[in-house]
Amino acid sequence: MVNTFHIAQETIQQYRSIQHLLDQLDPDAAPRVLITPGSPRPQGEIIVFPGSFNPPTIAHLALLEQAEQFAQAQSATTGDVRLYAAVSKRITDKENVDRPLLLDRIVLIERVVRKHLARAGVMLFNRGLYVEQADAVHSTFPDVKRLFFLIGFDKIVQILDPRYYSDRDAALWELFGLADLLVAPRGQDGPDALETLLARPENQPFRAHIHALPFDPAYRGVSSTRIREQNDRYAGDEPPEVRQFIRDTHAYEPSERQADGSVIDYYGAYVQAIQKLLRNVTGEI
Repeated sequence: MVNTFHIAQETIQQYRSIQHLLDQLDPDAAPRVLITPGSPRPQGEIIVFPGSFNPPTIAHLALLEQAEQFAQAQSATTGDVRLYAAVSKRITDKENVDRPLLLDRIVLIERVVRKHLARAGVMLFNRGLYVEQADAVHSTFPDVKRLFFLIGFDKIVQILDPRYYSDRDAALWELFGLADLLVAPRGQDGPDALETLLARPENQPFRAHIHALPFDPAYRGVSSTRIREQNDRYAGDEPPEVRQFIRDTHAYEPSERQADGSVIDYYGAYVQAIQKLLRNVTGEI
């Protein structure tokens, strides 16, 4: 089993700085938000794109770029719109993700954002509900004048579903007092599906805060899930930084049982190497 890795000093520092931020986020504490080093300070109009980014795809990047164009066209100011990929330490209604680790996923999305998007950064939240995240943003960054959350169609269906609330309308007015929503279609869901949803009498009072985001249908089939499951087949759906990460860490490969009964877990070995580096101030393994 290969258990030695060449990890650049810059990468080691990135892991350490993000781990330091994660250590400050308590999911059971009041809503809190932090930005990663190098991210622009939130102000003016911002777009926050929450996700698990497991892994980031070319569709994630295209969505952020399209959202930026939308917000700039709608903006009443001449200032730049700032973009943020966002990851929560507490994920609401999401699969139990154990590979790659949260730390790895944040390091990777930060690497992708830095490379491909200007005026963009990464936000880290301790809570998973949008209203909690919006409250944390406005409390921490008072210069933010308008906040958009970028979400998919499946998420707006969930947000408007009364089964998730004891008082749906009161909860929604609280959310929309803090943020608007940009809704991107997924799969076969297009603008017509959103319009049909918002046309329902119970949803009409909130439609001014929910905006359809036009999105190139070519990206609708891009999926983090299929990259995880068949990376060789769908490698073209991932940015180069993601391809390199997968190649280096074997993050989505299952453990291999050898003829002698031993088990090789390449990603497990990589995690052990990173954890050792985080404990070792010299940066050597």
